Amino acid sequence: MLITNARRTRRIAGWAGIACAALLATACNSPGGPSVVVTGAPHPATASPATTPSTAVREAAVIFLAQGQDINGKLLFMPACGGFGCPLSGDSTAFLSKMTWSSWSATGAVGTGTYKIDGCDPDCAAGPIYPVATVVTLSNPVKVCSSSGTRRVWSKASFRFPDGLPKALRGGNGPKNPWVFSSVVSAARQSCRG
Repeated sequence: MLITNARRTRRIAGWAGIACAALLATACNSPGGPSVVVTGAPHPATASPATTPSTAVREAAVIFLAQGQDINGKLLFMPACGGFGCPLSGDSTAFLSKMTWSSWSATGAVGTGTYKIDGCDPDCAAGPIYPVATVVTLSNPVKVCSSSGTRRVWSKASFRFPDGLPKALRGGNGPKNPWVFSSVVSAARQSCRG
């Protein structure tokens, strides 16, 4: 029995080592491709014996959030969005912050946190930032092609504001909802041509 457990432990450790080496090789050998930041995801070394590490890595890297809608920038998986937050817009007028994710699957992700919205009054550079409690649903993944491989990123965000919106963000001044990331859709289409 001890020999069997020792072999199983060595086999799991071996798979974890291979998975880590593959991740490092991929990250180090992809100068033109997007970098991937995996936060909140289970580490392949902690995969259950029934799941091989390569399967765990594939499952963990299903769909990403393109930070600032830049498919060639950081791609985030279940990000906590600490500090000031994770930019949703390319112009730094919308951020997610302090996120916790109740689900993240191949078809949608649901998270709760703060949506920081620039009021752009009198202009976006001087406008106040409004932190708004939100439940965000990410959906409509699109395929992105790069020299480092094919990945999928979210292209739509829908928001629910449990405490409502501040008066300054109501009516015509309200944030897009749902928000289709048209720059992500366009860039993803372009990336896979050829």
